[in-house]
Amino acid sequence: MSFTQMLEKAHSDNHSMLCVGLDPEPSKFPTSFNGKKDAIFDFCTSIVDATHDLAIAFKPQIAYFAAHQAEDQLARLIRHIKRVAPHIPVILDAKRGDIGATSQQYAVEAFERYEADAVTLSPFMGFDSIEPYLKYKNKGVFLLCRTSNKGGDDFQNLRLADKPGNPTLYEYIAQLAERDWNTSGQLGLVVGATYPTEISKVRAIAPSLPLLIPGVGAQGGDAVATVRAGRTKRGAVLINSSRAILYASQGSDFEASARTKALETRDLLNAATLDNHP
Repeated sequence: MSFTQMLEKAHSDNHSMLCVGLDPEPSKFPTSFNGKKDAIFDFCTSIVDATHDLAIAFKPQIAYFAAHQAEDQLARLIRHIKRVAPHIPVILDAKRGDIGATSQQYAVEAFERYEADAVTLSPFMGFDSIEPYLKYKNKGVFLLCRTSNKGGDDFQNLRLADKPGNPTLYEYIAQLAERDWNTSGQLGLVVGATYPTEISKVRAIAPSLPLLIPGVGAQGGDAVATVRAGRTKRGAVLINSSRAILYASQGSDFEASARTKALETRDLLNAATLDNHP
């Protein structure tokens, strides 16, 4: 099953656009995890077990694992997800962006070492920086396009005078991803929930691509506006929430609280589609 097929099935089975981000910060865990050797794995698997029937995808951020020398726990976590929720794709949030043999090794890391179903990449070194990943025909690749951070304005809004129509850089990335670069049929784009107007522009350029949209929840993105900007009949929408779900409670009820927050978010996103018929 290809990544896009997995998305379709997860959306159908769980009636969800919610991507649960797994960004473990041990200092925010309930005190019951203090001193545990595999605290990151145990905490994240608890979140997965509590929410996997509410999610369209899980997105572990590799830096949160690597910073604590927990790459082995990340690999075990992904295997756990595939065991308890085999229909839910795993997106490795790595934002790699190198070329040549190094890029090939990063592709092996994402798709063979960790067995992720998709990965996030920075496309700013050009097509040869993403080409090694596209050789994994059924794996998804999300390219940074219009990111949710304020500093994204430094480059992403610059206009390209030598391209037809003088598109912004992020608009041009969307053009390439929709057409010339999508050799595997599994490309998607990362666009931030903090810019719903620009999500609409990206969606108009790339109507068929999956959009991974971070910034809902702790970062302040408007979930309803985000859905209305990005939803189409063709392209999937994955709206990520991490901290708001993971740390809904730091008490013994953290699993139940995470589930409650995930359910609220899923239902809020679904409600936004009722009067949104692009």
